[in-house]
Amino acid sequence: MGGKRKHFLLIITDQQRRDTIHSLGNEDIVTPALDSIASEAVVFDRAYTPSPVCVPARTSLFAGQYCARTGNNTNDRTKTYSGEGFFSEFTKAGYDTCCIGKMHYNFDLYGKMGFRTRISQEEMANPQLDDYTKWLKKSQWKNVFDYNGQRTEMYYIPQVSQLPVEAHPTNWIGDRAVEFIEGCHPEEEPVFLTVSFIHPHPPFCPPAPWNKMYRGLKKEPFVPDDPDSYELMMRNRYTLDALGISPRRLELLRSYYYCCVSFVDYQIGRITDALRRRGMYDDTVIVFTSDHGEMLGDYRSMGKRTMTDSAANIPFMMRIPGKEAQTRRDPASLVDIAPTLLSEAGIDYDPAEYDGVDLMKDSHDIVYSQYCNGAAGLYMAATGTDKIVYSAVGDKWFYFNEFPDAVNRYDPSDPRVAYLEEKLRAYIASDTCPDRIEKEPVRPFDQEKYSFYPQFDDHIATFGEEYARMPEGYPITLGGKHTDY
Repeated sequence: MGGKRKHFLLIITDQQRRDTIHSLGNEDIVTPALDSIASEAVVFDRAYTPSPVCVPARTSLFAGQYCARTGNNTNDRTKTYSGEGFFSEFTKAGYDTCCIGKMHYNFDLYGKMGFRTRISQEEMANPQLDDYTKWLKKSQWKNVFDYNGQRTEMYYIPQVSQLPVEAHPTNWIGDRAVEFIEGCHPEEEPVFLTVSFIHPHPPFCPPAPWNKMYRGLKKEPFVPDDPDSYELMMRNRYTLDALGISPRRLELLRSYYYCCVSFVDYQIGRITDALRRRGMYDDTVIVFTSDHGEMLGDYRSMGKRTMTDSAANIPFMMRIPGKEAQTRRDPASLVDIAPTLLSEAGIDYDPAEYDGVDLMKDSHDIVYSQYCNGAAGLYMAATGTDKIVYSAVGDKWFYFNEFPDAVNRYDPSDPRVAYLEEKLRAYIASDTCPDRIEKEPVRPFDQEKYSFYPQFDDHIATFGEEYARMPEGYPITLGGKHTDY
């Protein structure tokens, strides 16, 4: 590999919709750092997650393979993938590789994942292993237990963080990234830095006074004429009615979500400014993306686990030195990150190992997405102009050729529909994961089947500390199942 070697910055957010960047069409949101990157980047307008839930999406990014091949399609530890992941290839090639933040790689939550350095900030964290939690417990804010926001009954209730800006997890990740850049030695070895934020994943809990950025935000969600007809496209459907979300509360949820995005954007600006101070920016490939989106009231629902564009269409941009900025509408996926970045670094790889392609030299006709499988499977094949979705629950097909997904035009006699259906059936047949059956999807307005409240899922690791903080005679209610997050 002759000549000056490029540096790499991979930025990942969690549950960020594609339509949350100002320069890409959202006039209501403030994102100057992302706007600046987008102005120099190849922006993929029709990028889709390989799975609309955290763990399988991130496993696919790590492996460069779709869920059907990794064997992971839900937030569990099931997988058939046994490789080292593409991050390790940069370490082997002599890069100073570092990962900061949430990776949610459930198979080894606090492992190196092929990086030379790993600085973790995971949800429901193990206090003995998670770097942010260890830092917080040594600080003056050690008695803040729900430092990522209170989940369970508060999961979709907008809340101001219990932590100030300087201790907030989002800011802490920004601090660690800046410290890494300031302390690296780019003249001796190139840098590969991954920075991954939990926000804007719920709970939406920006620190004060960032929570006051979008007061009065009136942006309305997308609601088709019959939102319940989309139910089979969704898993664990969190309807506004079942959650008891009023129009006013939805307005607040949307505004706090935007606050979280803007606070992450501020950290991204700090990180790129640090690259400029070190004279590294001009030689750095920058990729920004998210694992999946968020319904945010669309279809009168919250959450993910659906193939609607609200959750499946992700922000995705690549700023490559010397590459002209442009917007592309051919489909792209997180599986493309590995081969594209390895190619840009000049690192040899076997294309057969990856389902993705080098997006600077190639493109897809179709990308795929999957949640669960077998009798509970939900699948999608998407192009730059249309997509087809199959729900094994109910044996239901959907076809859309306008977005947002407004009208199901599935007609098996239509040649285009038949072509995409054939492609999706072939993808389903290739699935390497054993069949599994999740709990039956929730029916709209069925409160007994959907008892979101009050199934308390507090952080087990903090139970002793929380009980100890309460005086005798003033009991609190705690409950949960997470022991290793």
